[in-house]
Amino acid sequence: MSAETAEGEALEDPIAYFLQDMTYHGKSERTRDAYERVLRRFEAFLSDPSTTPSGSQTSVAEATHRDCMAWIHSLRRSDVADSTVATYASYLHRFYAYLAQVGAFESNPMTLVIEEMDERIDTNPSRREISLPDMRDFLATVTHPLDHAVVTALLKTGMRVGELCNLDLRDLALDDDTPIDAVSNGIVTSRPHLDGRGPSLYVAAEPAAGAVVAGEERTASNKRKRSTVIPVDDELEVALRRWLAIRPAARSPAEPLFVSTSGSWGSRLTPDMVHHLVEGHASDAGWHRSGGGAEENVTPHYFRHFFTTHLRDRTGDRGIVKYLRGDVGGDIIDTYTHNWGDRVRETYERHIYSLY
Repeated sequence: MSAETAEGEALEDPIAYFLQDMTYHGKSERTRDAYERVLRRFEAFLSDPSTTPSGSQTSVAEATHRDCMAWIHSLRRSDVADSTVATYASYLHRFYAYLAQVGAFESNPMTLVIEEMDERIDTNPSRREISLPDMRDFLATVTHPLDHAVVTALLKTGMRVGELCNLDLRDLALDDDTPIDAVSNGIVTSRPHLDGRGPSLYVAAEPAAGAVVAGEERTASNKRKRSTVIPVDDELEVALRRWLAIRPAARSPAEPLFVSTSGSWGSRLTPDMVHHLVEGHASDAGWHRSGGGAEENVTPHYFRHFFTTHLRDRTGDRGIVKYLRGDVGGDIIDTYTHNWGDRVRETYERHIYSLY
């Protein structure tokens, strides 16, 4: 396997090259650090002749599918959780796929490994179980209007942290006396997709890290298969109105819904900011510790898990929950889009849990 760029330059450190390109693509520092830990661990495995199938040192550029399979096998033998093994495999697969795509490598040795693996990434591994009353008590301690609105929005919508960060004022519709006009001096109007839907949020599918949307380069990507309209219930509306009443003037012409009230005053919240916000409150509650895994720590993604579990159990309608999460596309999502008023909102408002 070659180890040079498409321009023919020698590639001394393919991992560093990949991580630098991730930076250019707008991936967060947290994401880059996670990839680096996994890829350097694989690199260390290849450098030990006692662990490789060939019995000799191998570089990541020369690794074969047997080297990759041996590494996966070593992870299983070290009692790494199945969900973590699958995640590590997906990172390695993405690394090789990208470098093969840009011409740095000739092929992707992980393709066959992924096809043969029995595991898939478990998006809902065993997690800390938090009851609804305990979650209410937790939210009551989150008093800052920004923090409270962010946590409430994550809990009430199940959206991803990047999707929350990409929300603009135009993606929110409240009642006629919405404070949005006061905040934006009437310049920002809601998306037409929200007309006649009542209080709602529009979560678009298209924003991607590095893309310029509404005059601003985005630092996070949305991962929805199709754009989604999510109802805003009375509790979330209260939290959003409270936040909008004190929201600083935004630095961006896109008028982000959520902006920083600290060192980056007026700048759009980033996923790292939201992680820091949530993990700080979770630490105070004893729900997060440094070094803890997904089974123990409460992070922004935990709220997506909480939303999915509770709303699915309450509604018994997996289709609507998948629609709200943005996990379905095509004809399936069209069924809910065309029947939004008397199916999605009615079901949502009847079954969404109370947090106050």
